[in-house]
Formats: sequence, structure tokens, C-alpha cells
Amino acid sequence: MSDEPIVDRLVQFGHELRNEGLPIGTGDITTFCAAVAVLDPVDLHDLYWSGHASLVSRRDHIRIYDRVFGRFFRSQSEAGHDADSPSVSETMETQAVLQVPASEPSTGGEGDDPEITLGLAASDAEVARDKSFSACTPEELATLRRIIARMRLSPPQRRSRRRCADGERRRPDMRRIAREAMRMHHEAPRLLWVGRKLRVRPLLFVLDVSGSMSDYSRNLLQFAHASRRAAGRVEVFCFGTHLTRITPALDSPRLDDALTAATRCVSDWDGGTQIGESLRELVRQWGRRGMTRGSIVVICSDGHDRGDPATLAGALKDLSRLSHRIVWINPYQGDGEGCQPSTLGMMVAARHVDAIVSGRNLRSLEAFAAGLPKLR
Repeated sequence: MSDEPIVDRLVQFGHELRNEGLPIGTGDITTFCAAVAVLDPVDLHDLYWSGHASLVSRRDHIRIYDRVFGRFFRSQSEAGHDADSPSVSETMETQAVLQVPASEPSTGGEGDDPEITLGLAASDAEVARDKSFSACTPEELATLRRIIARMRLSPPQRRSRRRCADGERRRPDMRRIAREAMRMHHEAPRLLWVGRKLRVRPLLFVLDVSGSMSDYSRNLLQFAHASRRAAGRVEVFCFGTHLTRITPALDSPRLDDALTAATRCVSDWDGGTQIGESLRELVRQWGRRGMTRGSIVVICSDGHDRGDPATLAGALKDLSRLSHRIVWINPYQGDGEGCQPSTLGMMVAARHVDAIVSGRNLRSLEAFAAGLPKLR
């Protein structure tokens, strides 16, 4: 199928917006076509946001853009096209962002157009939030991965020894007050305050990619990729029978490229599990260099360890001395606080970690992201 009909349709959409009064030139339409070229041209979600970014320059134009988009693409999608013409598809992840409300009897004329309501509405995507990753369909997983890509983590902060002007009224800044008084010729100065600078704590992910974690490893890896893009100071390791650092592989902004590069680095994907040996390697090779010192270590594993439990206990004990907090994400862990560890590895880990949380669905990952800034 040629790309020419798609380009013609995008140009026609730009002309429709121009007819509605939006100041759209040829260069704007060219940028719109270039943006769609690197996305999925048959997905309403990608079409909407690429046009929103390239064709809308003022806030008061968004309402017009939404109305024209709903009239132009939705009407064509419902009416259908010839076999030679491409048509846009309304998938579940499109409904997660674009939701058309049920039309009520209109009091106006026949020319009233439906408007598109933006935001995560109550749809199938909301139901999939509470569904386990292992039970989701491919369409639901695509929706959840789109939502994970938009997540923004706020890692906890610590107060450094350096001081700065602080509005939290923690300590009077006597030096600045004295300088202010001398500059104002001994007039009563205003009260100034000083506090410590805030620094972001490093975040370190250790992901289990063994065979028992195959239903969850890709989603947890994408969660780590989104965390690295949002937080900055994030290190990511994978382990099966041995430890592999994949942080450089996740530098790509495109998720598929990052995951492909990560899987190439890991030679023991979907293999056995040596949690204790892998964590001991993390402490010896990277932890003592300062990478884990003062950081939040997030271990994502089901706790099925084929190694010696004493090795796991010793590695976690050393890691707890170097790090600030250790959080264990277990996809097979229940959401309740009273759930007991079900594997020998989790029984050993429960003595040395600060928290054990669930990671079986999107809702649990969102709860972990919301509680992350409180790990002080």
C-alpha cells in the first residue's frame, strides 16, 4: 500500500483546520506529516497527539482542533474506506486517552459536531489497571505499556550538607541578616532563613529476568525505562544466573529500541535464578564503588532462588548497609499488608528489606511510584 493516500488525508485534515480559522501553513502540515511518519499512522492516539503538537500553537485553538479531529477522523473511521485507502483504527489504548461521550439529543442544528474529551476516562483501560499482567490480552498490554511510558517518578530527596536560602524557616541566616543591616545603614532588616540543599537520591533497579518471571519481566523493565527517563539518576541491572548492567542500553528514548538493546546484553534471559550470587556480585563489583551508597534499591523478583539461602542473606545484609532503603517488588505478592512470603527466598529477604510490595498490575506500580517520595 502506498503512503500517498495517507499523506493526502493528512494534508486534507490540515486544510480543514485552516478553514476553521486556525493559522496553519504549509510548513506546519509538513511537520505534521513528518511526525506521523515515525509513529503509527493508523492509530487515532498517535494521529491526535502528533497533530496536537505540530498544528496547535495557542490554547484557545485546542477546542477547535478537537472538534475538527473528531469530525474528520471519527466519521471516516465509522464510514469505512476502499481497500486501497488506509483507515484509522480505534484501539483500546486510543480509548484510554480519547473518549467520545455518548451524544445526547442536540438542541442546535444538524451541523453540531461531537467533541473529544481528553483524559483517562472510565473505560477498558481502567479495568485493565487492576488486572494482572499475566492475564492481560495483547491489546490490554499495549494500553498499559502506553500508560507506563507516561508515568513520571519522583524519587525521594535528601538534605545535603550544603546550605542555601530556604523559605521553610528552619534556621535564621545570621550572615545575610548582618550584611543586609550594614547595607541598609543599621535599619531593621527583614528576617532571612537558611536551609540545606535538597538532592535526589539515586534509584537502582535489580530486575529478575528468569523463566519464572517471564510474564512480568518486560513490563517491569519498561517501568524501569520510564523511571530512568523521568528521574535521571537511575541505574538498572538484570539478573538470572548472573548480573548484567543494562543502564546504557536504556538510554534510547524509544521503548522498543531500548528493550531490544537490553535483551541483547542479557545472555541468561528466561533461564535459571541465582538471586544471592547476583546480589553479592552487585555489592562487590558496583556497591563498594559507591553506586549503591545512599540509594534506593528496588529488587523485582518472585524470590525463587536456586542458590544457598545463606548467600542471599549475606548479600542482602551487605546491601542494606550500603543503601538507604531496599524495596522488594514481587509480582506474586498480594496487595494486602498481612500477606506472608511464600518462597524460601522471600522468607530470607523479609528480614533485610524495608518493604515488600506487589507488582502484578499497573495499579500496584502506580502505588509504588506514589509512595516512592516518602522513602526518606
